[in-house]
Amino acid sequence: MQTTFTEKQLQDPGTKRANEILRSCVHCGFCTATCPTYQVLGDELDSPRGRIYLIKDMLENERVPDEKTVKHIDRCLSCLACMTTCPSGVHYMHLVDHARAYIEKHYDRPWSDKALRWLLARILPYPARFRLALIGAKLARPFKGLLPDARLRAMLEMAPRTIPPVSRNDDPQSFAAAVPRKKRVALMTGCAQKALNTDINDATIRLLTRLGCEVVVAEGAGCCGALTHHMGREAESHAAAARNIRAWAAEIDGQGLDAIVINTSGCGTTVKDYGYMFRNDALAAEAARVSEIAMDVSELLMQLDLPEGADKGLTVAYHAACSLQHGQQIKTHPKTLLKRAGFKVVEPADSHLCCGSAGTYNLMQPEISAELKARKVKTLEARQPDLIAAGNIGCMMQIGSGTELPVVHTVELLDWATGGPQPPALTAPGNRPPEVPILR
Repeated sequence: MQTTFTEKQLQDPGTKRANEILRSCVHCGFCTATCPTYQVLGDELDSPRGRIYLIKDMLENERVPDEKTVKHIDRCLSCLACMTTCPSGVHYMHLVDHARAYIEKHYDRPWSDKALRWLLARILPYPARFRLALIGAKLARPFKGLLPDARLRAMLEMAPRTIPPVSRNDDPQSFAAAVPRKKRVALMTGCAQKALNTDINDATIRLLTRLGCEVVVAEGAGCCGALTHHMGREAESHAAAARNIRAWAAEIDGQGLDAIVINTSGCGTTVKDYGYMFRNDALAAEAARVSEIAMDVSELLMQLDLPEGADKGLTVAYHAACSLQHGQQIKTHPKTLLKRAGFKVVEPADSHLCCGSAGTYNLMQPEISAELKARKVKTLEARQPDLIAAGNIGCMMQIGSGTELPVVHTVELLDWATGGPQPPALTAPGNRPPEVPILR
């Protein structure tokens, strides 16, 4: 694609990178075949190719974004299926992220949009606030029909039936390996996950220590910044990322780390991009070190000696989170691990398509999100599984709200298969196992 940015415009690092990406696009249209929003809406401007044209026009002319441009860019899930499909290697993620930051700076949104985005940015990345908001949402849910805004109704529907108690395993501390130590790793405990489902981090710690890892929850680490990053709120997202970089760099420089392990793939995609995000920052060297050793929990588990398990007699439908299969290009590890542990693994049709969660997308674009959820649940249930497994809390919440099948994290199944407790989601109400004690 030919571009006409001026030398002055190209002095901006974000615009310079956008120019490189735009020039790599050859208009082939392969991306339209795998774009979920194009599949649902059938509008060229709701495909990556269409959005690229809108972004190019907006950035080259340095114009104030109009409502049409913002609408179509807002509708993008950032699922990155287009990047997997693109034969030219167009790095759409960096382009759309830059476009969102530009829109955030130059577009005056309606007050309702501003208020919703401010609310989400002030609540979701903070576990204590999010937990209180979930309690409030549960109390207000019976009155959701009185709300005129579908986005507010979606926020009330998001609250799980049961809000788990705080897990003290998420506090800064170190868990010793249960066998001779093979690795020392930092676990990213996340933000929303600590309020929505504490079983995931607990299972991860049990599993990794059982397989020979010392697991560290670093002092000062928290939200990865992804939620605000994808809203274009760069100052907030970079501040959150910087706290993580400093916390993990201190561990690297102290007792050392072999890996920074992440069990929420949406966070993993962002942490692995810290090196790029901070390329022109004073923290560039530290950010690069962090990105180099960041890995999804499935990547780490493939390096450890996960024992082979006997046939569990359970069929697991594996949902591939977009941030894992497209953002990180990890496609086989979770399935390989589940099979090794003794589970029969099946996949749904169109497994490359998004479930519609996409961070805050299900709250800000509830109609499109609901259509994608219905499609995903239908294809998963068609495989007639006993349960569904995924590697991302957002996908788990989204799919779980549309099916009666149990939805669990991959590490919960692997923990159970290697001596841990049965995942609570698989236990009938009223017959739950006793609370798992604090591990330290």
